[in-house]
Amino acid sequence: MTSGDASELVRAALPECLERGEIGLQVAVWADGRLVVDEAAGLLAPDGAAPMTTGTPLPVFSVTKAITATALHLQAERGLVDYEAPVARYWPRFAVNGKDRMTVRDVLSHRSGIPQMPEGVTPELMADWDWMVDRIAGYTPAFPPGTKNGYQSLVFGWTVGEIVRRTDPRGRGFAGFVQDEIFTPLAMTDCWMGAPADELHRVPALVGVGATEVRQLGGEGPGELAKRAMPAAVAPSATVHNLPVVRGAVLPGAGAIGPAHSLVRLFALLAGGGELDGVRLLSERRVRACLAPRENPDELDTVFGGGNRIAPPIGRGGYWTAHDLFGGGPVLCHPGAGASIGWANVDTGLALVVTHNRMFGFDPRLHEVRDHPFFPILAALSTAYPESFASASGS
Repeated sequence: MTSGDASELVRAALPECLERGEIGLQVAVWADGRLVVDEAAGLLAPDGAAPMTTGTPLPVFSVTKAITATALHLQAERGLVDYEAPVARYWPRFAVNGKDRMTVRDVLSHRSGIPQMPEGVTPELMADWDWMVDRIAGYTPAFPPGTKNGYQSLVFGWTVGEIVRRTDPRGRGFAGFVQDEIFTPLAMTDCWMGAPADELHRVPALVGVGATEVRQLGGEGPGELAKRAMPAAVAPSATVHNLPVVRGAVLPGAGAIGPAHSLVRLFALLAGGGELDGVRLLSERRVRACLAPRENPDELDTVFGGGNRIAPPIGRGGYWTAHDLFGGGPVLCHPGAGASIGWANVDTGLALVVTHNRMFGFDPRLHEVRDHPFFPILAALSTAYPESFASASGS
């Protein structure tokens, strides 16, 4: 099938996505060594007339973690980070309150025991890198590191990001490192780890999940770890992520912004075994090592899913190794709050990113494959590239 055929199939599927509640969305697909689908549909705002375009930068929430994990793998590739070393080797102040033996791998695979956000955090304080890492360094783990699965919804970003920052011989901030070492060499135009002030006007307002819905996270008790990991004051929501201070902040766990056709290049790098357009950032061996599941992969996560605990398919490398809709196999991917997704099939070389301005939050349709807002996209791509989506839930 030609790239034109694939693009036509996806384009024909997007109106049904809008009927399912999407307001505006983008789909980018990389296959056969090139961008084969770059489509957008819908509007920038539910009550507006301006169309969503393929160049519109959009927040992607935890899809960001794939970028942040890749930054750490770059440092490991260069011999600057050992996954099995204590975090405190690179961040000495971290070695307090039972964290002296916590390894980089514990953090990368969400088994650190420190998923909680600091007490009293606000959007403004969350945007202060030094304030955040100072408090994380002083944490006492909620459980002994390496003994349980506990999704670091937000804290993953600063913990991994600070390791990257401290092992950078040039001493750059995390955003500068990502810009120089990932976004620029991969030609990821208009991707930001913290949007510049003069670009904020290009990022449309999100709609959907607000702070009230976020409060549904967690179980019955106020001390539930899920609530501590994503307190309503700063949890991924339209309320929080429409704030300029949040959009401009460096939030390596959930704050990247960019258009799908640029973000897909990161996943194309993974799908290509660490190389894209002649630029090699990671060895194929390192990329494939990330396909291995984390320790005790079937153990219910102490954070993810809130009161409905599940076992998300997180690998040893910090990426997810399957997606409820688009499938698994030799896959490296990461979903984001509200349903955005970045996905790479390491065997076939196909990569996919779907971004949008509507957050679906706790919508039950996200758990019913054929009702999922993105199901029409899966149906189109399963026709165009059946070998890449053989394990997909609805194929």
